[in-house]
Amino acid sequence: MNMQLLLENLTNPALLFFVLGILAVTFRSDLQIPPNSSKFISLYLLFSIGFKGGQELAHETFSLEIVWSILFGLSASFLIPVYAYFVLRNRFSVYDSGAIAASYGSISAVTFVTATTYLEAHQLTLHGHMVAVMALMEAPAIISGLLLINFFSDNGYQQFSKRKAVCHSLTNGSVFLIIGSLIIGLLASEEQAQGIKPFTTDIFKGFLAIFLLDMGIESGRNLKSLFSFGSFPILFSVFIPLLNGCVFAYLSGFITPDVSNRFIFAILTASASYIAVPAAMKVSVPQANPGLYLPMALAITFPINITIGMPLYYAIVNQ
Repeated sequence: MNMQLLLENLTNPALLFFVLGILAVTFRSDLQIPPNSSKFISLYLLFSIGFKGGQELAHETFSLEIVWSILFGLSASFLIPVYAYFVLRNRFSVYDSGAIAASYGSISAVTFVTATTYLEAHQLTLHGHMVAVMALMEAPAIISGLLLINFFSDNGYQQFSKRKAVCHSLTNGSVFLIIGSLIIGLLASEEQAQGIKPFTTDIFKGFLAIFLLDMGIESGRNLKSLFSFGSFPILFSVFIPLLNGCVFAYLSGFITPDVSNRFIFAILTASASYIAVPAAMKVSVPQANPGLYLPMALAITFPINITIGMPLYYAIVNQ
């Protein structure tokens, strides 16, 4: 791995704002982002990346590579929870194992957004169809986790609960917004897109930095709860995402030769959901402990991916 790339990423303002958020909690500062502002910023980021992805998709020629990319992403999202479940089952209950496995099979939209800025810094373009792949990878992991819990639990779940969770994963606000923005960006003309470019593009990195500050504060608050479970969940949160990212960075070479697409595949498979999956599991698997799967994804895996992961995956896809 190129150490210069790692050092550049470690001095990225967005990452440093994330660290600042953790330090604010560590030193018991009263710094916080108002909940309504945080929600607005997260919606803005999803809207912006979806709209820009739609614009990129409008300039792409439909091909078999796009079809294979979508199938590759869906398959990865469904299969990752399967092996993750059996690793986790050595230490955790059926419910906790299924919920954590689903989180790590799903994706983090914020990690994806951060990765797009990494691509821009290296003069690479995010292709629009990868935004669609990202949005579609939420639901399969949730379905996979629920099926594992249903199959291996003693009591099982009613079909109603599973249907409700699957429906929630498809209509989840983040998924719905990014798909909707993608479609709107696809339909909008280039002239119409230019009219809102100051909002969709020019202020993007500033909002991302503030959002990561908020994520750092949230992560700092959850660390104490995570540490109470010992070293296993921490080790899992570090090594499994890095393994996933490296493996799929390599395997994606059989699907597409494009460096940016392969890098995004690595990021998507390495990231873990801390929005869509926790919301779905709260509905269908109340027995699962959110004090485990939420801080694992947010407080450990997220910073690992944006510090060590991105330079590592970038080095692999450039070999």
